[in-house]
Amino acid sequence: MTKSIEQNAGPLAGKVAIVTGAAQGLGATFAIELAKAGARLVVGDLADPTATCAAIKNAGSEALGVSLDVTDPASVANMVSDACARFGGVDILINNAAISGQLRLQPLTSISSAEWDRVLGVNLRGPFECIKAVAPVMKQRGYGKIINLASGTAIKGSPGIAHYVASKGGVIALTRAAARELGGDGIRVNALAPGLTMSEAMLVNPSWTAEIVANNIASRALKREAVPEDLVGTMLFLASPASDFLTGQTLSVDGGSVMN
Repeated sequence: MTKSIEQNAGPLAGKVAIVTGAAQGLGATFAIELAKAGARLVVGDLADPTATCAAIKNAGSEALGVSLDVTDPASVANMVSDACARFGGVDILINNAAISGQLRLQPLTSISSAEWDRVLGVNLRGPFECIKAVAPVMKQRGYGKIINLASGTAIKGSPGIAHYVASKGGVIALTRAAARELGGDGIRVNALAPGLTMSEAMLVNPSWTAEIVANNIASRALKREAVPEDLVGTMLFLASPASDFLTGQTLSVDGGSVMN
């Protein structure tokens, strides 16, 4: 009972948040932390979201797990409809779903057109589809927070993953355009740009060798590996009323590798 009371008193008490790609990794971390802050969660993923939903309930909040393909407008629309039916609306959208950790480093001349389209489809059109679906619901409330996951690679121009870099550069541009369009309706749109973060997928990807990780750390002012928990504070700030006068911005959270 005490946990429930504390939960309801959090800075996001009464809010409803959608997190895409939240069955594991960074998305799961975000969803659980939002729950601890008082939000009720919609967990969308192609993978089974059961474990994340259980962790959210253990944190004292409510969770709805949905099967989600962010490249399918009908799937996205169904998720938003289910969120409204279950919780009455949507206040926060975190566009986290992306193809990233499973990508192998390769020259841009070796990237197939099909792989390019697949990465751009999930990483860039996915956020577009989700924003498009959730914006009318947020407009009805006159308020909303949309957080898009960008990447420091789009600012630095990292080699070996040209399709990923291009997709995340598009996310930054989409963030600015959406912020301009939706600001009059009380909807704030910002992007969070992590550096190389040692998520579950990154840890098992053979492309990210110890040498590459070490070189990345060397580029930072704060010289250590990044873990998903390092991004939580900025995510919660962007999701909360503390950032209500902030929109169209990309916040780099990478230990000082990128400095804007």
